[in-house]
Amino acid sequence: MTVPKVSVLTPVYNTQENHLRECIESILNQTYSDFEFVILNDASTDSNIETIVKSYDDPRIVYAVNERNLGISLTRNKLMQLARGEYFAVFDHDDISYPDRLEKEVAYLDSHPEVGVVSGQADVLTDRRDNRVWRVPETSEAIQRKLLTDSCVIHPACMLRRSVLEKFKIQYEEAYSPAEDYALFCRLVGKTEFYNFQRSLIKYRNHRDNTTHRRSELMRLHTRSIQSFVQRENAELWDLVRFQCFRKRSFRLFRFLPILQIEEWSDRTDFYLFGFIPLWSVTTKPWREK
Repeated sequence: MTVPKVSVLTPVYNTQENHLRECIESILNQTYSDFEFVILNDASTDSNIETIVKSYDDPRIVYAVNERNLGISLTRNKLMQLARGEYFAVFDHDDISYPDRLEKEVAYLDSHPEVGVVSGQADVLTDRRDNRVWRVPETSEAIQRKLLTDSCVIHPACMLRRSVLEKFKIQYEEAYSPAEDYALFCRLVGKTEFYNFQRSLIKYRNHRDNTTHRRSELMRLHTRSIQSFVQRENAELWDLVRFQCFRKRSFRLFRFLPILQIEEWSDRTDFYLFGFIPLWSVTTKPWREK
């Protein structure tokens, strides 16, 4: 059996039928054809999911089902175990890939062996309008600096070099779900090069059922933990980032008791009571109007 160059990895759980069909068809209609499409059903309670997937008579689809619900991180790891390809194209069950996405990413990885992660921008779909672009930095240097303070690689648009993950024994970490993708990219800082196309590779659905919205508090908590380890493990780069992008201000009672501390970043401002209790964070969204 011929081994495909690319494995497209898609976890599925109780996806709306129209979203799942658009997802599947956007991959089957790619201009690049040397791929397998591994779809893993994480024990959906909706029995229609399997019917939808099996309605596509395409030999490139590899369909599997978890016996029990494993959650997103373990399901993503199982997808990588099932995959046979040299490159892993991450793709979520409710997004849409543009037709030349795989072609462009494969060509870039083939011609840049030092790069282990390639992604791009995304057009953001909402219930109200489709006129925003999720913008991300382009160069590896800019990406790795940004990762120390915020996620800047669009996960469902990315392609990963399998050999890099295996060399450093990196996979998704359940302890950081639902920010497992950010943790994976941060583990790769300093170990490989990154690249983001400055054009949209996917249409990203931003709706109320997204994990980002449903588990926002846990997302923020785990994001802080991820930032702690990536800053600690990349101390020299962190010193440079702090010098360029960080300003701290404290308001003290009687000149010695810190009442309020404000940390200003290039993309957000964090407020702390007594210097260590998080109050709130004001974030500049990474997308803007076209």
